[in-house]
Amino acid sequence: MEISGADQHMTDVGIIRPDVHIEVQVKSESTVKRSDIRTHVLSLLDRHSSVLASYKWTEFDDEFLTRNVKSVTITDAVGPKFIDLRVHNLCIHIFSLNDDSPNTLTLEEEEELSAANHWLLPAGEFHGIWESLVYEEDIKTHLLDYVTTTIFFSDKNVDSNLIAWNRVVLLHGPPGTGKTSLCKGLAQKLSIRLSGRYAYSQFVEINSHSLFSKWFSESGKLVTKMFQKIQELIDDKDALVFVLIDEVESLTAARNAAQAGTEPSDAIRVVNSVLTQLDQIKRHPNVVILTTSNVTEKIDLAFVDRADIKQYIGPPSANAIFSIYLSCLEELMKCQIIYPRQQLLRLEELVTMNFMESDVTRLSLMLRKISQKSVGFSGRTLRKIPFLAHALFGKTSTMTVESFLKAMDLAVENQRQEQANLVNCV
Repeated sequence: MEISGADQHMTDVGIIRPDVHIEVQVKSESTVKRSDIRTHVLSLLDRHSSVLASYKWTEFDDEFLTRNVKSVTITDAVGPKFIDLRVHNLCIHIFSLNDDSPNTLTLEEEEELSAANHWLLPAGEFHGIWESLVYEEDIKTHLLDYVTTTIFFSDKNVDSNLIAWNRVVLLHGPPGTGKTSLCKGLAQKLSIRLSGRYAYSQFVEINSHSLFSKWFSESGKLVTKMFQKIQELIDDKDALVFVLIDEVESLTAARNAAQAGTEPSDAIRVVNSVLTQLDQIKRHPNVVILTTSNVTEKIDLAFVDRADIKQYIGPPSANAIFSIYLSCLEELMKCQIIYPRQQLLRLEELVTMNFMESDVTRLSLMLRKISQKSVGFSGRTLRKIPFLAHALFGKTSTMTVESFLKAMDLAVENQRQEQANLVNCV
């Protein structure tokens, strides 16, 4: 019983029921009707009405689900740890992953200019990205709500001259904080969430480095061709199209260089052409433009004005790092690289115990100290620490939780020293 309209979020007596999103991944070989899968999933949820807010079923007592469904997941629930599905509005999203490699959009065959990469969503390559990104604030929820509202306003034919929105998202912050991954994860998540509204979704990642380094001599002609190809995708109203421009500050660099006389004079026309093309495609209700920037102060003001959401993505906090490391350790225990499996407490559980050391909390408190020592590392670096711990300080192929935590502590120290050495060299 998926609900697609906001006015359907209310019961017969006018009480608003909060949404709970349930994602159902169908096996690629399954050919059964989605309506039949929905019926069996609703029966499963009826039998397990009180669940963890992020619970995931991968094994079923229903033969039909076992044959056709890979997983059923409660996702992005906000609020208490346990939720009662009977008092929520159940939004069921049924999907299967597309495992094809991305296509390359080229502009002129004889020159083989790579304009962009193109994926059909939901893509197997993007699966799990959203869940792997940990932010202490509700950044992911806000981004989901923003794009959902843009689609909703468009469907309701809200006059954009009276209430303005441009379908443009700008994520900015230092390198390695997951901005590009967040864009890919957001597109993947929304392709699943809006599968009842759109037949399929597409993701186009523009090769900005090629765009602003090779094509100035063409005076914007090739830029126009690239956006014409994107326009062809958007013209299919059954498709939701996401366009990603990574490191959008390249726009500013190109414009400034042209004005300073260090680039060809028509470079600025290329940049203006990009901005003009963005203005044209953003008018369509089935497109979302996602952009990132590593150098906030260099973002072109002309572009900043076009962005509805300007979200800063900073380095993870100690609490976020704890959650990232915890997910890494759970994965290594599942793969039996860490063995035997031992229970590690979540940060919320440590808070309820006032961080008092005991046999129950000792290992989790070790992990907390390592997390605090890791503040300042990028998300990219944090995900490498467990690998480096095993590669550099693992004495055996299989390690206990305690020995692995000690190796992680050494890996953090090693990474700190390497970064200091790089700074000294510079």
